[in-house]
Parts: sequence; C-alpha cells; structure tokens
Amino acid sequence: MGSHSSWATYLLSVLRIVLALLFIAHGLVKLFGFPAGAAPGQVPIVGIYGLAALLETIGGAALLLGLFTRPVAFVLSGQMAVAYFMAHAPQDFFPVLNGGELAILYCFAFLYLAAAGAGPWSLDARRGA
Repeated sequence: MGSHSSWATYLLSVLRIVLALLFIAHGLVKLFGFPAGAAPGQVPIVGIYGLAALLETIGGAALLLGLFTRPVAFVLSGQMAVAYFMAHAPQDFFPVLNGGELAILYCFAFLYLAAAGAGPWSLDARRGA
C-alpha cells in the first residue's frame, strides 16, 4: 500500500487543477461570453452575477495555481452553496430535477480542498503553506 498511497497526494493536485479549469470556464462565460455561444454572455460586474463571475475567474485562477487554496476553496464552496439554494433549490426539491447537481459537486469538492489543501503541485507547497 505504501507505493500506491503516494499517488493520492498527486491526484489531489490533479483534482484541484481540473476543478479550477472547469470553474474558470464558468466565469469566462459570464464575463466575456467566451466561448461564443456558450450563454449567458456578459453580465454586469456590479451585482450578484458579476460577483459570481469574478469569484469563479479569480478564485479559479488561484486554485489553478494552488495559491491560498484553503481559504479560496472555502469561499468558493460557500459560493456554490448559495448558488444552489438561490437558483436551484426553489425550482424543485430533487437536484436531478432542479439542475443543481454541478453546484452541489463543486460545493463539496471545494470543501474537500479547503480541508485537504492544494497537494504537492502548487504554489502553496512551494511556499511551505
């Protein structure tokens, strides 16, 4: 088991990187309408959707680099909890019917990163945090 357990720390970094790339895409769509046709297009910076877009883009970039991973992931976990209860839960009780599965997955994946940290492939690891 010893040789296999060393993979876990590297897979933590891979999980963080993949989550960050996917999350950044949500922010880019909101801020810049990129990629084109992905909807919803540009949102005003001032307001709840603008705040969400900034958190997704800037917070996602911080996670991608593994910089301040624990506090950033905690904030993003909270953002996803708020998104679920504001946008999805009022539509229906069941996540499969209200479209909230992704928000729930992000919420708990970010909560895990807040507890576990960034992993070895990160700026946090380089700075000894």
